[in-house]
Formats: sequence, structure tokens, C-alpha cells
Amino acid sequence: MMRRRFLHAGLGLGALAALGDRAAAGADLLWRRRVLVGFGTTLTLQAAHADEATLDRALDAAVATLRRIEAQMTLFNPDSALARLNRDGQLLAPPAELLYVLRLAQAVSRRSLGAFDVTVQPLWQTFEAARKESRLPEPWEVADARARVDWRDLELSPQRLRLCRPGMGITLNGIAQGHAADRVRAVLAAHGIRHALVDAGEFAPMGHNAERRPWTLGLANPRDEVALMARLTSDGRCIATSADNLSSFSADRRHHHIVDPRTGYSPPDLASVTVVATSGAIADALTKVIFVAGPGRALTLARQWGVDALWVDKAGAWQATPGLRLARES
Repeated sequence: MMRRRFLHAGLGLGALAALGDRAAAGADLLWRRRVLVGFGTTLTLQAAHADEATLDRALDAAVATLRRIEAQMTLFNPDSALARLNRDGQLLAPPAELLYVLRLAQAVSRRSLGAFDVTVQPLWQTFEAARKESRLPEPWEVADARARVDWRDLELSPQRLRLCRPGMGITLNGIAQGHAADRVRAVLAAHGIRHALVDAGEFAPMGHNAERRPWTLGLANPRDEVALMARLTSDGRCIATSADNLSSFSADRRHHHIVDPRTGYSPPDLASVTVVATSGAIADALTKVIFVAGPGRALTLARQWGVDALWVDKAGAWQATPGLRLARES
């Protein structure tokens, strides 16, 4: 649960969302809120409908969707499909949804020239093992782990998933929660929900909040977790953030959970990246692509991918693409 506490403090997302089971002023919408634990964190669903039974059925289906995705893609459950793939080196007859997400991840890897790579798990394990010994890994340890990282050595088919090198491992922490936000939003919409906020670790807004206003999300400075940098007014697209303060391996935050798969080390220039895109999975993955690219290429990459982004450097200064509806905090 520690990870979720830092996520809320570090991103400030959702702090301004309307909460509680109540009807919106002057409207006949009933609001419900579900809170559950998944992906090693706290997930929140807020949704509204005029009919209570319809609303409850929609939220039940949304929770079931989150549970299904978690059972396939989390590393917090040793019996998940992903954990079994890492343990055994292969997974026969994989779930179709897991195969879909891995194929999407490979497409992002290919287009980003390897800046995004779900096979970085050996690098995370190496830094985490060293952290437990109050040190950073030696260069030879990083090189050894990096030799087991390459998205092209992940074999995908409906019949089998296979890790082609001994010691490889996959993490979907950089895309699965964005995918979960996408799927939950689609489930809610299929049940007739038009107004909701899905927090599956990444955010998917629908319609308006209980005050009949657009969802407004606060963006906190990763260097001052109690201070907002800006307020972001949602335009209906999904929102994902990655930051160096969520899981650091060194006190100066130069080494953290986001690594450049091609070097084995964390990119040096940025502290936080927020991406706004029509797809939560793509927004989630692109936070890592832009993080690795650094501030000099952030704007170009956002344009190439057709997304909007906000990035914060190590000193706390930030820039954003013009398509975001931002109100800067004083």
C-alpha cells in the first residue's frame, strides 16, 4: 500500500474529484464510489446513473474487469499468468487479453526503438536487490541484467508465450493499469454510464463530475508533494503519470524504477512525465518513452504520437504541449 500513498501524493491526481454517494445538485443522477485493492495499490471507481440497479450492475462489472486483468498481469500475485510466465519461461494457451497487451507493448517498443520494453524486469530486480543491501548495483551487475533485456526475445502467439533467453522477466507495470482504465471505461459505457472517473492507477474520465463540471485533476510537483504545480481540466482523454519519486533506489532520485532499457540506468534529466491520450495503455507506455527521451525531445515525441504531455525536470521546472487545459498554480 506504500506505493499508492506515494502515487496520490506525487501526482495529486483525483484530489479534486467529487466523492461520495449523493445526487448532483439540480440533477437526478445517483453517484456511487467503489474502492478496492489491486495491482499492489488502491483503485477507485466513481460513477453516476439515474437508476440505482443499473449503476450497481455497472460497477460490479467494472470491478470484475479489474480483477480479471489483475489475475493475468500483476506481479503482486505469484499465481498470475504473468508471474507464471516469468517463473517457467513460457505460458501455454495464454489469455487473449494478456496476449493483446503484450502485442501492444511490442508495437510501442518497435516504434520507440526500444525506449519502452516490458522485459526490463531483470534490471528492476538487480537495483531492488542492491537497495536491500543499502547500495547501488555494480556496473557488471547492471550489464549482466541488461543482457537479459530485449523485447525482441519475447515470442508471442495464441498457443504460447515464451521468453527466449534464460533469466528474462516481464513487468507490465508500465502499461497494464492504463489498459485496465481503458477496459473499465468501456465496460461502464456498455452499461449506460456516461459520467465516471476510473482510477486504475492511471485515469480515465467520462462526462462530468457530481457538480456537472469537467473532471479537474491536480498535478503535484514531484519535488514538493504537497504543492500543486497546475490543475488539469479533463477533455475526456486518459491521463497517465510516471515520476522518479514513486520508487527510488537512491536518495538523490537519480536511480529509480524507470530505466532506459538500452543503458540499464534511469534517464538523468526528468522527474515526472504526464501523458494525455485517447488510450490509457498508450498514455501509460508513452510516459516511459518520453522519460527516456528527455526534455529535448519531449515535444517532438508528443507530436509524433498525437498526444499531449507535461514534463518536469529535476529542478521542478515544467513544460507542456499546448493542447492541455492547464491552470498554473501561483
